[in-house]
Amino acid sequence: MQTQRLETARLYLEPLTLEDAPKIQACFPRWEIVKYLTRKVPWPYPDNGADSFCRASLAAMEKETDWIWTLRPKSNHSQVIGLIRLALEPNNNRGFWLVPEWQGQGYMSEACDAATTFWFTVLGQSVLRAPKAKLNYASQKISEKTGMRIIDEGIGEYHIGDVASTLWEITHDEWLAQNNI
Repeated sequence: MQTQRLETARLYLEPLTLEDAPKIQACFPRWEIVKYLTRKVPWPYPDNGADSFCRASLAAMEKETDWIWTLRPKSNHSQVIGLIRLALEPNNNRGFWLVPEWQGQGYMSEACDAATTFWFTVLGQSVLRAPKAKLNYASQKISEKTGMRIIDEGIGEYHIGDVASTLWEITHDEWLAQNNI
């Protein structure tokens, strides 16, 4: 299933393109964004990091193992303020980041709702799982708000260090029931 443009009340979720690389490179390499990401993401972020990310991601999107969107406010469609990824990766189906200036205003909750609905209704997946650093309170709050629950705990390798990590889950039926779909 090809990645489709999604829309929320305040955001456009545009499928990732190679042309997004300069905008991602300009806003992504910030400690506030990467500290809770896994060490798979290089840090310090290289000058060509976004280009490499986009090329690898587009290949995964072509194989239909990943679905990735840039987050853009409707008030300024050309501005990239974050990214959300869905993937057929065991125990790591959703990941996201948002630039700090846009955090705490509900934008990521909107994006997660749209992407999760796509995951369950368009892709027909039975479960969505997302790992999180336990210290990432904002991300945990989004998971709690959307009806996810912790199903496992352990230690994760994040840029902030080897810290407590939780694995969150919601099923297809739970998502559809709570969202009246």
